[in-house]
Amino acid sequence: MDVYEAVDSRRAVRAFSDEPVSREALERVLAAATRAPSSGNLQPWHVYVVTGEPLAELKRRATARARAGDPGDDREYPMYPAELTSPYLDRFTAAAAQRYSALGIERDDPERPMKIAALNSGAFGAPVVLFCYLDRTMGPGQWGDAGMYLQTVMLLLRAEGLHSCPQVMWTMYRETVNRAVGADDGLVLFCGVAVGFEKEDAPQLRTGRADMTETVSFIGM
Repeated sequence: MDVYEAVDSRRAVRAFSDEPVSREALERVLAAATRAPSSGNLQPWHVYVVTGEPLAELKRRATARARAGDPGDDREYPMYPAELTSPYLDRFTAAAAQRYSALGIERDDPERPMKIAALNSGAFGAPVVLFCYLDRTMGPGQWGDAGMYLQTVMLLLRAEGLHSCPQVMWTMYRETVNRAVGADDGLVLFCGVAVGFEKEDAPQLRTGRADMTETVSFIGM
């Protein structure tokens, strides 16, 4: 797949089929992703690939917490700044409304938070979830490395005909995830990434993006 095509076709899919994903495809992707940029070549990420019955049990436990209204575990890092301002708040609000309306969850639904959490904890039906951790001794630079690594993974998944959905939401249930994968206290959960084939006839949502001129400045050319 052409790199531009991979970038353009990558999106956060929120409706996966139950078609299994081969270990061989995942190994090709994760082996190639080791070439992702890493400052000082620290390669600070540690990934657990969960599927089959272990994932099904993890989904059941997390979904039970979500449906019970469990607010989640203490946050180890904020998902977003405490006070978002324009234009970031505008982008966030518009994307959230578009995203969950496509899933049939309206903004004024009183059960909206619980429904959103339950959909997320089920990984939108994905048969595989990658859980990315970092060593607690790492700093902001290495968190940036992890982001570049996961973007590389998600683009390589497109080359295999697979889709993905990065889910920071899993950090809300990090203790449940930690027990499932056996992560020790020296690791902090960065996020999960749902992986699979897109469900046929699912709404194909593409959230808008800011025009390049809003975020890019050319100097000296």
